[in-house]
Amino acid sequence: MKDIRLINNTYNDDKVIDACSIFGAMNLSGARFSGESVIKAIANMHDRGNGLGGGFSIYGLYPDFTDQYAFHIMFLSQRARKDAEEFLLKNFNIVYKEEVPTRSVPVIKNPPLVCRYFLDTGAAKPEDISDDDYVVEKVMEINTGLSDTFVFSSGKNMAVLKGVGYPEQIAEYFCLEQYKGYLWTAHGRFPTNTVAWWGGAHPFSILDWTVIHNGEISSYGINRRYLEQFGYMCTMQTDTEVVAYAVDLLIRKHNLPWKIVAKIVAAPFWDDIERMPKKEKELSMALRQVYGSLLLNGPFAVIIAHQGEMIGLTDRIRLRPLTVGEKGDMLYLSSEESAIRLIAPELDKAWIPMGGEPVIGRLKDKTTKESKMVKESVTVGDKK
Repeated sequence: MKDIRLINNTYNDDKVIDACSIFGAMNLSGARFSGESVIKAIANMHDRGNGLGGGFSIYGLYPDFTDQYAFHIMFLSQRARKDAEEFLLKNFNIVYKEEVPTRSVPVIKNPPLVCRYFLDTGAAKPEDISDDDYVVEKVMEINTGLSDTFVFSSGKNMAVLKGVGYPEQIAEYFCLEQYKGYLWTAHGRFPTNTVAWWGGAHPFSILDWTVIHNGEISSYGINRRYLEQFGYMCTMQTDTEVVAYAVDLLIRKHNLPWKIVAKIVAAPFWDDIERMPKKEKELSMALRQVYGSLLLNGPFAVIIAHQGEMIGLTDRIRLRPLTVGEKGDMLYLSSEESAIRLIAPELDKAWIPMGGEPVIGRLKDKTTKESKMVKESVTVGDKK
């Protein structure tokens, strides 16, 4: 049977630029749940990937190490592990370490060794630098200075686990059905412009920020050069990595709200800016002038997560799909509504957000159970 992707394809080109699957599930009450439903949902979008990348982020899974930075490190050789552990001992206090448990999966060949380290910053950290800045600095130092070693997760009480394979295969390999968290994101990859390797799978992460992405960041070059001015070094050979660093810069370091971040990375068109009221026009023009190099060009849908929040966002003209679903305390974001309906058939609400407007799920305030909405973005849960 002829491959459906080649029908009416004049150039006989099998490149597919609208694939990749993204899925996120968050319990806004903070209750932890098994990853089984998330694995089932992302597997339902199997045909959006090609087996060259799958991964998950999980929040709230390390209740015994909530105060430590959880480094998840990929080693391509035993020598690399030895050198990395010497580096960690010199720069951190290692509270606990272990190899990440795995099981044999026949289709996964020659996987790297993956270990996790629970770290305190310790006496090596200069007094004039924050713990988070110190961790970012050391992650960049490891990823650029130590051979065969890649830190791909470095936040507190969270983890990224990813690799080359379909997401359901990666979940089986890392025994993810045994984990619990209050927020999960999952990705099935169909790489188009970059290599398929374990570090290049999604999610991409720095500190507790994680990003999964469907689309293409054609502005990767200028985004990368801009971020390098602030000490972020892209080493994972995939365009999506810049989104994680951009979010860390804009929100954690520059203290900007999501409303403004959305106007930077998914900026309004110039003709729309011209028709805005004066103050809004001035703000939009100022953001384009200051942060123009962080505008994400190209079609994209992303799910961004960190402690207490899950955010969905598409490009301004919504060239990549994103569907939102709500059921009780559960918030779902997905490339396809079918994946949500598979695990939550009777949704309270389902909709497709406007392009460029973030959908934000936040842990509810303990004193209220109400969900709140704001004009600039759809906010579910407690409004900060």
